[in-house]
Amino acid sequence: MSETVITPRSRGFLFLDSHPAGCQQLVADMWQAVPTPAQPPADDGPVALVIGSSAGYGLAATIAGLARVGIRGIGVCFEKEPGRRTGTAGWYRTAATAELARQHGRDMVFLNGDAFSDAMKTEVADLLEKRYGGRLDYLIYSVAAPRRTDPDTGHTYASVLKPIGESYRTKTLVFDSTANPEVKEVETEPADGDDIEQTTAVMGGTDWERWIDQLAERNLLADGFTTAALSYIGSSLTAAIYRQGTIGAAKAHLEATARTLNERLDRLVGGRAVTSVNGAAVTQSSTAIPGIALYVGLLRGVLGTDMVPPIDQLTDLWDQLTGARPLTLDDEGRVRLDTWELDPAVQAAVTQRWTAATTDTITDLADLDWFHSEVQRLYGFAVPGIDYTAPVATDIPWPTAT
Repeated sequence: MSETVITPRSRGFLFLDSHPAGCQQLVADMWQAVPTPAQPPADDGPVALVIGSSAGYGLAATIAGLARVGIRGIGVCFEKEPGRRTGTAGWYRTAATAELARQHGRDMVFLNGDAFSDAMKTEVADLLEKRYGGRLDYLIYSVAAPRRTDPDTGHTYASVLKPIGESYRTKTLVFDSTANPEVKEVETEPADGDDIEQTTAVMGGTDWERWIDQLAERNLLADGFTTAALSYIGSSLTAAIYRQGTIGAAKAHLEATARTLNERLDRLVGGRAVTSVNGAAVTQSSTAIPGIALYVGLLRGVLGTDMVPPIDQLTDLWDQLTGARPLTLDDEGRVRLDTWELDPAVQAAVTQRWTAATTDTITDLADLDWFHSEVQRLYGFAVPGIDYTAPVATDIPWPTAT
């Protein structure tokens, strides 16, 4: 197995390579951050399917489910294998998660492919029948993708990040080639044509519902089956481009789908469907949204270590879904894991800093060291305990089921 020294190279917030050892350590750190349950998980824990298991909140859901609940089951993601360049960070995170699951006696299988396709849905259903007794207890849906091909029509939809109604001008945070921060203003043109419909077709609830439909047709939903789709609302500072924009329209569709699915599942298996509104975090998806990087840096500047990381949020979600503590829903039937972020005092402080933010003042207002390190950690860099001057093997194989 060849080894090489990997140095971080990026274009903005997008890194060209990822670091296997850093990704492995990051996964191990997340696992260690999950509180030990009062009762050790049983060897035959609940069967769960996590769609979007390799990154962000989906990765946190997978690790928290394994460590806290003792889930068995399947993770689905879409990652690129090592070749001319390193594999994607999600490739290495998945390998590390699979190894930790094995060490802790958890039977977790990871499938790499297009979660939107019917072929993947069939593969998952077949595996549930053959390996897990034809029973699924939980489905966590956490998919952020630029495109989706409709299996019925073959038409490919593309999502866009645009405001609705009028153009949107906002502050945003960028770093130059030497990591010096700059606060700029950017303007985004409004959605036109079928932008809203296209984005909703990708990021709304259509595929989530299709997963439930096909699993139900195969009689794979256990009594009391529960499914949760992970979502975000965020601050009024970013609402025009997010919650009130094209992505927000897709999230509204996702929440409407949850209400429809909840009624169906209650009748079918005494089950339920919810959306889980998570708090802000640095993810590969969020850094692409204008203004979000600035907002999250300022939020961290206000909260410091009181900012709740995804692994803690998803541990909370699993506790609620499994009955370890009461499931608490808002008036729209959503689990709210973002109350710490949207606390009025916190938002007032972030708004004050947002107004004052310029290139000259940003280092005093936002926690940029933390933010920059978080971006690097998405790709396995800036992880404490890793010697980045040492050669590391990059051709890590995809984990195979035993």
